Amino acid sequence: MRWGRLGDRLHRAALLLAVLAAVVCGLGIAALTWWLLWLALGAKAETPNQLDLTKIALAVAAGVGGAVALVVAYRRQRDLERGRFAELFGAASRQLGDADVAVRIAGVYAMTGIADEFRSPSRRQQCVDVLCAYLRLPYDPVAGANHLVSQAETVDESGLKVERVYQFRQNDREVRRTIVQVIADHLQPSADTSWSDCEFSFTNAVIERADFGHAVFTGRRISFARALFIGRTCFEHAVFAGPHVTFRDAVFEDGPALFDHARFGSTRPEKARRAGDGTTFDGAAFDGSVSFENATFVGPRTSFAGIRTAGPRTSFQDTKFHAELTSFERATLDGQHLAFTGAEVSSPRITFEGAQFEAGTVAFDDSRIGAPARMRNRGTRETDFSRAEFHGTTTFARTTFAGRFVDFTDGDFFGDISFVDTRFNAGEVNFDRPRAWVGTHFDWDDIPTRKPANIKPNPWPPEQYDE
Repeated sequence: MRWGRLGDRLHRAALLLAVLAAVVCGLGIAALTWWLLWLALGAKAETPNQLDLTKIALAVAAGVGGAVALVVAYRRQRDLERGRFAELFGAASRQLGDADVAVRIAGVYAMTGIADEFRSPSRRQQCVDVLCAYLRLPYDPVAGANHLVSQAETVDESGLKVERVYQFRQNDREVRRTIVQVIADHLQPSADTSWSDCEFSFTNAVIERADFGHAVFTGRRISFARALFIGRTCFEHAVFAGPHVTFRDAVFEDGPALFDHARFGSTRPEKARRAGDGTTFDGAAFDGSVSFENATFVGPRTSFAGIRTAGPRTSFQDTKFHAELTSFERATLDGQHLAFTGAEVSSPRITFEGAQFEAGTVAFDDSRIGAPARMRNRGTRETDFSRAEFHGTTTFARTTFAGRFVDFTDGDFFGDISFVDTRFNAGEVNFDRPRAWVGTHFDWDDIPTRKPANIKPNPWPPEQYDE
């Protein structure tokens, strides 16, 4: 009750302030206009008589009354719009909760129409939040096309027969696909009404055969954390221009994940950078092929820490990593083929610490890892491959290592690992204390004295460190 009275008082106070502001602005504009005319026309003020004063007073009163009427009419119209939004929003929400699949699909389009009609950012965001929330509801992909509304089963509990009834959202797969398609359509550059500046939370959502190709996300927070992607997933040519993008612990199953030519991160200076800003795929798991070919990463950080790949092909070919931090720390890169061919990693700090390169073939050919210090460019301070594990066939042909320091200490080199034709342009490159040193190849293998002075340790080759 108190809150209701307080709300009424605040509403009246706001209306009073709006009226006073309108009156003051009106008087100010009138005074400014009179002063400008006086300057322009050189008019001289004469002492007004009683009739003139009466006319002026009536004119001022009429102007104030008009301003008050406009403010009141505006506030009344706004309140009507609020009521209409609440009514339409409530009706669409009820449709989304209906048991009938056709009604729920109609609810998706009804909520979409409300978001398009009411262009206020807060109201559009409210509609988008409801659609995203639907995708976060518990969902069993196996029963996604189930035509049943409920199913009963009898179980034996302590010798007693107990009947349990399970409720289903009938044919929920179609509803969810409709939601994903509607959102993707409104994120296209050619969309009549764009939702790109909204925030999207798909945390814990289940998304089947997602196609966000060419989508543009500019909202501050875009989250696919712990989302489950099933089937072919496409983010080709997508743009993630907001300061916070996360696919943390996302799982990609039963199909390829395509991020070719995508762009991640924002180079705009943020007034207050928050912890966690940047692009994160930490802990993501890909059981099929995954491709970031020709993708670009900028911003405060790009992190693939702890990711797991196991598909036929994992490709970062020609990918550009320009964020302040690029991390593949503790990543497990398995499968048949891993390609960093032609990649460009120019971050001030780069880390592959503890990464496991377990794929059958690993290619860093023609890549550039680290940036030299130049004017207005701090360069790369450190490239960290410490405790990394290289198994299988790995090549660094024509790879360029630059920056101040490249650290391969405590590495595990066991397989066919070739640094032949590698350009070690960094200030220092350290291969000290390897846990295993089997099958490694360098240009100076036959003549160790040709080893560049910036390659450590001395003498060469490194001695295997037994823990």
